[in-house]
Amino acid sequence: MIDLEDFDLPDPPAPPGDMVGGSFDQADIDALFGDFGPTVGKKGLRAVIESKVISHERLPMLEVVCDRVVRTFASSMRNLTSDGVDVSLEEVTSTRFGEFMNRVALPAMVGVFKIEEWESYGIVTVDSSLIYSVVDALLGGRGGGSPMMIDGRAFTTIETGLVSRMLTLALNDFSEAFAPIEPVNMNLERIETNPRFAAIAGVSNICATATFRVDMDGRGGRFTLVFPYATLEPVRDKLLQRFMGEKSGRDSIWEAHMAAEVRKTNVSMSVLLGEKAMSIAELRSLEIGQTIALHKSPDDSLDIACGGVKLAQGQIGQRNGKVAVRLVNDVSSDKKVKQ
Repeated sequence: MIDLEDFDLPDPPAPPGDMVGGSFDQADIDALFGDFGPTVGKKGLRAVIESKVISHERLPMLEVVCDRVVRTFASSMRNLTSDGVDVSLEEVTSTRFGEFMNRVALPAMVGVFKIEEWESYGIVTVDSSLIYSVVDALLGGRGGGSPMMIDGRAFTTIETGLVSRMLTLALNDFSEAFAPIEPVNMNLERIETNPRFAAIAGVSNICATATFRVDMDGRGGRFTLVFPYATLEPVRDKLLQRFMGEKSGRDSIWEAHMAAEVRKTNVSMSVLLGEKAMSIAELRSLEIGQTIALHKSPDDSLDIACGGVKLAQGQIGQRNGKVAVRLVNDVSSDKKVKQ
């Protein structure tokens, strides 16, 4: 048995500062972890640009469009793979473009598509699990489990071509779902495997993202559509609408009622019989019963106006003992009416 008292061991080092009593003060904590000084906060425009807090602007119509995409894309994928496919919408939110691209888990495919009518771009990202699931399904895999992921190599041309078919279907279905709001054509331009080569906006730009989940017989993954707010600016007012009517959120009942009431509105019409230039002296010398000769014959056309705006032309006549005017052309048209 060894007795520790037989050994002459040095005393343990004393703790820094006045820590003999077992208590820490701020000086001791700074000595242990280092005194880095006060944190300097960002100010001005840089604080606004680099802020992680984003004022999320809800776009109700965009959520409606994404809900329609869920139904149509599920049918398209069933026709493409001949398997049971379930598509669900996970979230529609906003984020900064740089933060989103940094969160893309590699390996992945990033498709860049162009919206022809707006001359703007968007991207669609596909995670690796969905890539291998689509490749396995299109090449005759039986499913029943997660496909094997092969790391450390680039995607082959066949894999890229098969995934591009799925992305083309997704963009076509999104264009079709967007048609009631604004007709658009989304064309897939290229597919990148490195997110740095798919930079379509600045890192601090705000983007709207819609994430979808695709399940195919126990296998599947996610893909996300990304639209910079600058891309959605032409239809931002329509996307802010709370509900959708027949088209562009119009209410057809109110529209028909408004048109019916306008047609029943009474307006005053005036017919210009003629014009004659007179001096002020001649005007003051006019007397009651005096005749003013106008350079118009009974067959000449007269101008018909409403509120000082010329609408049509007509001929003056008599009907049932009253002065009448007959239209000789359509209202606001120079085309003559057949007599």
